[in-house]
Amino acid sequence: MRYKVTLSYDGSSFCGWQQQPDADTVQERLQNALSTLLRAEIQVTGAGRTDSGVNAIGYVAHFDAPSGSDLDAASLVCKLNAILPRSIKVHEVIPAGPEFHARYDARLREYTYFVHRVKDPFVDGYSYLCTYPLDVPAMNEAASFLTGTHDFSCFQKTGSDVVNPVCTVYAAGWSSYTPGHASLMGYPARDGDYLLFRISANRFLRNMVRAVVGTLIEVGRGRRTAESVKDLLQGGDRGAAGESVPGNALFLNKVEY
Repeated sequence: MRYKVTLSYDGSSFCGWQQQPDADTVQERLQNALSTLLRAEIQVTGAGRTDSGVNAIGYVAHFDAPSGSDLDAASLVCKLNAILPRSIKVHEVIPAGPEFHARYDARLREYTYFVHRVKDPFVDGYSYLCTYPLDVPAMNEAASFLTGTHDFSCFQKTGSDVVNPVCTVYAAGWSSYTPGHASLMGYPARDGDYLLFRISANRFLRNMVRAVVGTLIEVGRGRRTAESVKDLLQGGDRGAAGESVPGNALFLNKVEY
C-alpha cells in the first residue's frame, strides 16, 4: 500500500533532499528510518529536489509499504520522529491511492526567501543579510515579468541535466514582514528591515529561485533595470543573470496537489 508523508526539515546540515553518494541527505535519512522500522528496504520519492542547505516546511513524499504489512500510521509517525535527527520532523503519514506520486502529481510548489537589511543575530541562520539600499518597487516590477510560461534557462544551474527548462510561474513578489522576536519581545526593528520573496510555479529548475533572487536584488541595488529581466528570459544565458544567493534563507513552504 502506498503512503503519503508530510515532513519539514532544516536543511543546514544536509546536501539537499535527493540521495547521492558520500553525502548526507534528507531522502536517505527518511529511507533508512522507514527501512529500519518496517524491516524492509523502503524507497522514498519526494516532491522534488531542494539544494544543499535549503529548508522545507510541509514537504511531501511517498513510499510503498511491504505487501501484507499492518501499518499503524500514527504510531509510525511517533517512531520516525524518535529515530530521525532533530532537524527532520514528520508531521503525518496517511494512506494514498496506488497511483499517487509525490513529484508528478504536484500542481504547485511555493518557495519563500528571507532577507534582512540590518544585522540581526536571531534571523541570520535563516535569512540573507543585504545591507545595500534596495528599491523594492523596482524589484517587484522585475518580478512581475517572471509570471507566465517561460524558458527559465537563464536561472538554471550551469551543467544541469534538465531537458525541459520551461516553467509556469503563477505569482512572484516581495513584501516586508516582522519576525517573531521583534513583534513578541520588542527587538528593535523598523518597517522594511525584513523582506521576503515568495514565488509559486508548477515546477522549478535546479538553483532557479536562488538565481532569481540574486538577480532581483541586483535590480534593487540599481545594477540592472527591471526591464532587463525580460531580456534575460529571452536570451537564456545563465552568465547574464545575477549570482545565486545562499541557500540557508530559502524555504520550500508549500506543495499542492
